[in-house]
Amino acid sequence: MDLEKQPEPEKQPQPQPQRPAAPAETAPAEPAFADPRGALRASDADRDRIADILRDALAEGRLDAEEHSDRIDAVYRAKTVGELEPIVRDLPAARTSRPEPGPAYSYGPDDAEGAPDNLVAVFSSTTRKGRWRVSRRTNAFALFGNIEIDLTEAIFAQRLTTINATSIFGNVEVRVPENISLRGNGSGIFGNFEVVTLEGVDPQAPVVVINGYSVFGNVEARPKRGKWITDLQDKMRKHLGH
Repeated sequence: MDLEKQPEPEKQPQPQPQRPAAPAETAPAEPAFADPRGALRASDADRDRIADILRDALAEGRLDAEEHSDRIDAVYRAKTVGELEPIVRDLPAARTSRPEPGPAYSYGPDDAEGAPDNLVAVFSSTTRKGRWRVSRRTNAFALFGNIEIDLTEAIFAQRLTTINATSIFGNVEVRVPENISLRGNGSGIFGNFEVVTLEGVDPQAPVVVINGYSVFGNVEARPKRGKWITDLQDKMRKHLGH
């Protein structure tokens, strides 16, 4: 008996080998800036701040001379703050917060009617120095004597301080910190009246005005080198009990 002819199985389409998918193009990673204002254009002060950190690192032995030179070159090529920060990211000083501008000076209430300080030297010597509260007005009179007024450690409870100085065959000397304003108005008659004009950088810094005259004597006011008011506000608050 003939076997019944079986139909040939249909040929199944062979699966085509799949090509590996091309890797997706990744966008270039944004540089990680330590400063959130990284896109801000760098100022000369920003560059100087970074250069100071590098200088300290060189002095401490954290960087050798070649590394220091390379990084300094990068500092002055940088255009933005974000380019500056990575240069010192591995140095300790870079992790400290930036100094914020200090608060403006604050003074006590005006006391225009307050009694003035009176300093008198007649054939003698008078000195006012150290930590003391400066009055709004001070009268200094020297007759064949010497008066020294040193304001470098004084507490200024008001912005404007006036010193009226009179010297007759005597001497009145005033010394002030370097970061205040100093002005003068006076004359010398066969004598010397000399006030070194000084303008403080901070517009709220104390102002000391010297008025007066000298007759065969000397009135002199000038800044004392190396003396600065660094904690004026704290001193004043403690003194006023705030």
